[in-house]
Amino acid sequence: MNQMVTTDYDGCGRCLVGVRRLSRKSEASSSPEKQEAQVLSATESVGGHIIAWADDWEVSGATDPLTRPGLGPWLRGEAGPYSGIVGAAVDRIGRNQRDVLNTAYMIHESNRLLITYGHDGPWDLNDANDEMRLSMESFGAQMELRAIQKRNREETERARKAGQPKQQNRYGYRFIRLIPTGKVDHVEIDPDAAKVIRNVARRILADETGQVTVFTESARLNREGVPSPADYRAVAYGRKPKGSIWKSSTIMRLLTEEGSLGYLMHKGRPVIGPNGHPVRLAPPLWDHATRDALIEKTATKQTGRRAQKGTRLLSGLSFCGKCGVRLYVYYRAGRKIGYACTARLDGVRTSQDCKPAPSIQAVKLDKEVEDWFLAKYGHGQLMQREFDPGTGYASRIAELEADRKRLRADRSAGLYDSDDDAEWYRHEYARMGREIGELKKMPERPPGMRMIPTGKTVADEWNAAHDDAARRELLNGFDVRVTVFSTRAEERVQITGADIWPENT
Repeated sequence: MNQMVTTDYDGCGRCLVGVRRLSRKSEASSSPEKQEAQVLSATESVGGHIIAWADDWEVSGATDPLTRPGLGPWLRGEAGPYSGIVGAAVDRIGRNQRDVLNTAYMIHESNRLLITYGHDGPWDLNDANDEMRLSMESFGAQMELRAIQKRNREETERARKAGQPKQQNRYGYRFIRLIPTGKVDHVEIDPDAAKVIRNVARRILADETGQVTVFTESARLNREGVPSPADYRAVAYGRKPKGSIWKSSTIMRLLTEEGSLGYLMHKGRPVIGPNGHPVRLAPPLWDHATRDALIEKTATKQTGRRAQKGTRLLSGLSFCGKCGVRLYVYYRAGRKIGYACTARLDGVRTSQDCKPAPSIQAVKLDKEVEDWFLAKYGHGQLMQREFDPGTGYASRIAELEADRKRLRADRSAGLYDSDDDAEWYRHEYARMGREIGELKKMPERPPGMRMIPTGKTVADEWNAAHDDAARRELLNGFDVRVTVFSTRAEERVQITGADIWPENT
């Protein structure tokens, strides 16, 4: 692909923007190279030259040209002067007749040129024949789009009924194909992606401070440069990442939806197979009991305390010794300078007598807290809270009872009225009942948290922390609270924490 075939805008009236679009870059019949050759040929036929390329890869033809990332800015007048656009075909402009005609008339009314390969010269919408031909070609492109959409819907429905994946792979899983462009043979856990999302689940389940949430985890992953699910998928399929970010809603969906149990999903719900159970494509990222715990842990809670998403070491941990309000972190020229109480200046009613308001250099306070923390806790063995799903019998019983309830609802709706279906229904219903009965006899160990040694000291974890936000998590874990007094006080800084280990052991 020769993206360097461009010249500067010179106002000659033939300074054209080359337009290329593909829904999928694997479309050999409309490959980028073929479109480039056709655009250059059409440009040469009108004596023009290309000043830029408006490329829209992985963009559906149903997308309005005005909103496309490549072509849109030119049409909206945001990308600079140009004399017109030139495409490989009308369907590269778009596959929606209304959008194509709107784009064509917009270009025509701005006295610019619309050129496509295979058409003799620029399109002239003042000419009835040209106007009709453009309308017919755009209608043909729309009809082809409708046919493509119909085939896709039918194939998706067929794959769903057959228990086969059809759409994008879920984060944490990957599709395995026996040949690069063939159908999906099976689905398996992606070890790298699974490690990321399992760690998120572990951190949220282990947190007792309320400071590790889907919001703080999305911020952490973005700070650490972990590719978002969309970018991770793009790289896996040889495409360029778009720089998208992790969002709290994405993490919430991955943690709580049943797709992470390895099920085939449709519209956010598992697809039910002929045996009355959800269709499983791959092993689960975690079990049902863990999913239940994640749903409970990520549920919205009104605690009155906001989880900190920034990187400041003492955010939410440092307080004014005079009025008790949290200290404000102030900056100059983008640098963190210090901590100060601004409550009186901010009009906080309970802080009107906070004079003199304490302030302290950030470097000094951070260092004092670090030295105190490592002296008190640094030598201790770091324990890690880990969720133990227990035996999971109760969760499995709940799942089977949900399956039986679904079967009863289907039977009431008349889905198993035939003799063969009725026999299958009785067999499956009885089998589920027997399995529930056997599980209820088993000794149940309820899910809960347990402490396991990490083999590291607290100091090791502090020194290995990625940033101050990670160190703040350690401080939170030991209930560290920092109180700052004015320079007139006998004690300038007071630091307290959980009484776990004696200071001198």
